[in-house]
Amino acid sequence: MKHYARVHNIYRIFTVMIIVFLTACHEDQASETQVLSGIEIPASFPALGYPEDNVPTKEKISLGRHLFYDKKLSGNQTYSCGTCHQQEFAFTDGLPLALGSTNEEHTLGSMSLVNIGYAATLGWSNPTLETLEAQALIPMFGEEPIELGLNGLSEEELLSRFSSDEQYRGMFSAAFPKSDEAISLKNITKALASFERSLISANSPYDRFLSGDQDALSDQEKRGMDLFFSERLECFHCHGGFNLSDSVASPDLPFSEKPFHNNGMYNVGGEGRYPGNQGVFEHTRDQEDLGRFKAPTLRNIEVTAPYLHDGSVETLSDLIDLYANGGRLISDGENAGDGTAHPNKSAFIVGFELVEDEKQDLLSFLLSLTDDEFLNNPEFSDPFIE
Repeated sequence: MKHYARVHNIYRIFTVMIIVFLTACHEDQASETQVLSGIEIPASFPALGYPEDNVPTKEKISLGRHLFYDKKLSGNQTYSCGTCHQQEFAFTDGLPLALGSTNEEHTLGSMSLVNIGYAATLGWSNPTLETLEAQALIPMFGEEPIELGLNGLSEEELLSRFSSDEQYRGMFSAAFPKSDEAISLKNITKALASFERSLISANSPYDRFLSGDQDALSDQEKRGMDLFFSERLECFHCHGGFNLSDSVASPDLPFSEKPFHNNGMYNVGGEGRYPGNQGVFEHTRDQEDLGRFKAPTLRNIEVTAPYLHDGSVETLSDLIDLYANGGRLISDGENAGDGTAHPNKSAFIVGFELVEDEKQDLLSFLLSLTDDEFLNNPEFSDPFIE
């Protein structure tokens, strides 16, 4: 209990520090939307970070959008980034586990790209992957698992797919006017990253409520919000802040947190193992990292089912039940084990009791995080579909 209290206090202090710091940063700003380097940043959001050598521009974003949806960016030209990250599903794919261009099933599901420019780390469990530019190379050239499958293609062959296209020649030149060789692998990753940073979602009913529209949420949704942010349920410790995730980075923040959590969903054989992907342990080989994954944003969670890193939970109702139980007990089968007793389980996964009306209130609040404008914004859509 002493350990829990200490961690609990640290998270509360951290949350308060972020709120105070961001309030100070934005207290002189008007409430209207800001426009920064071709990306609209809400005044309620902190500054969006990006590398010094890749300032977002409208030209880069437009090029990145085309590349994101272009199947020429896969080895067999059957897949694009947009295949696994579909706008209607908040840039997930609706599958439990992602499938690569060669139909290889992965050990992790496709993560949402909502507000991905604010993520402190990329992917479910890699503590060292911090920039979208670096992340783009993994699905392109990774071999375990194969995603876009470009590893069998030479760089020259890849670039020729775009240099032979008149429209792309013009778009690359416009996006990178100072480059001697505008069509390059480095510029492909820069353009993709610029488009991904533009995927800003900030117009859900919950956002409108925070902006002062008291009627944006129903009474039921407000009751659910109170439950979500209560110490009784502890949800907000991992899913708090403006992006409803504790993995955030911004030039406005005094420091960047890179938290990962074991949520007690598995404990195979009572040995702490998870089926398939082992989380941060895959990168560190530290036993304390077994089963630790990033807490994704809950924005647009209504459309990102199935849930968890392996898509093993089909509905939000089931997910709430598992957290209320303090984890998952699997009684039989190859994954049998008591996740509630996992030695690495987060101190915030302690279980709670909800009557049915309260559960419905909480579900109602989670649905209020859906941003229909984002899910239907034509600027984020596939440009190859008329």
